[in-house]
Amino acid sequence: MVKVIGLMELTDQSAFEQYRSQVGNTVELYKGSIKNRGSVAELFWNELGSAPFNTFVELEFPSTRDAHAWANSTEYQSLVPIRSKAMKLTLFSITI
Repeated sequence: MVKVIGLMELTDQSAFEQYRSQVGNTVELYKGSIKNRGSVAELFWNELGSAPFNTFVELEFPSTRDAHAWANSTEYQSLVPIRSKAMKLTLFSITI
């Protein structure tokens, strides 16, 4: 199993709502699911100097191959212009 974590700093709420209403379908097409979404309540440390973020998402895919297929898919890439308007994003995977 692979988790994909997105750390977001929202820049346009309207564009974010448009993106959010469509992105789940692209995740499901590639055997993934959205496990958690939420707002950051408190940042305890930032010793790495990470860019600010106030929202996060946790996705889950059966394999790294599925996560890569989703991230590079035509379906997801068609949402990138909306995403770019909606937020600044850091997206990474972790293996559990």
